[in-house]
Amino acid sequence: MITRFGYDASRQVVEIASNDGYLLRHFRDRKIPVIGIEPAENCAKVAQDAGIPTIVDFFGVRLAHELVARGVRADLLVGNNVLAHVPDLNDFVHGLSVLLKPGGIVTMEFPHLLNLLRENQFDTIYHEHFSYFSLWAVEKVFARHELRLFDVDRLATHGGSLRIYATHRGDTGREETQALFALRAEEAAAGIYELATYADFGKRVSRTKRRLLEFLIDARDAGKSVVAYGAPAKGNTLLNFCGIGPDLVDYTVDRSPHKQGKFLPGSRIPILHPDRIRETRPDYVLILPWNLKEEIMAQMSHVRSWGGHFVTAIPEVSVVS
Repeated sequence: MITRFGYDASRQVVEIASNDGYLLRHFRDRKIPVIGIEPAENCAKVAQDAGIPTIVDFFGVRLAHELVARGVRADLLVGNNVLAHVPDLNDFVHGLSVLLKPGGIVTMEFPHLLNLLRENQFDTIYHEHFSYFSLWAVEKVFARHELRLFDVDRLATHGGSLRIYATHRGDTGREETQALFALRAEEAAAGIYELATYADFGKRVSRTKRRLLEFLIDARDAGKSVVAYGAPAKGNTLLNFCGIGPDLVDYTVDRSPHKQGKFLPGSRIPILHPDRIRETRPDYVLILPWNLKEEIMAQMSHVRSWGGHFVTAIPEVSVVS
């Protein structure tokens, strides 16, 4: 962003949902003024202790006007993996328009609905997400608040995400890119506007449920043991939708000590330390955070030493030796 848009000490960067200030540190280290907005006090304190000015509050029109009244306007307004979590979407996006300086740029990152549909990522539909965005939908929302998209990047994170670039509608200095034209056309060709696309997605989700249950039941009937790796939100969607409990999956493991010794909600599968896998030597390890599959299989490569296999359920049930 610094290289492409020429940000320097005369520009103001504001990040919404700035967490512990990790991203903003890189701007600060280049002598660019930064402000973080983070509603979680514990995360904000980490940022503040690291010298990142951080406002502990939720972002919306009210806070945007308060900042403008204090003389703060953003040359770059950043929000990574926050847009999908916003309960009042119009208040949030209107706040972006208020806080953005004339000629300024908004960038937002969020999981791409088209990837969710194509890759059968139904387990990413869970409580803390209020919205699932196509490019088409987010353009509609931003246009309602006088913001115009001019570019888009495709990212690998969260199973496939978008980073959109927007400016005030009246700022005509930035032309729309070929990447934006291409993605609009791709979404249209994929049927993103058609109800039939979503009906077909529902059928594929149900088919995945049947395939996973068939695999787990067959494994149990054959005397094989199955455990899981991870305790992510997406895993809870998968397990509860499929009706999977300790009768089919003995336990799951997670590296976070805050999760160990507890149970997955709904399914009541116990969460243990990863060392438990080495102790019990299961036949199959079901990887719940499939977006980290390669990393997890590398960490747990010893599973192969006793002939164990890794299993993923998304986009379809797959066994990896």
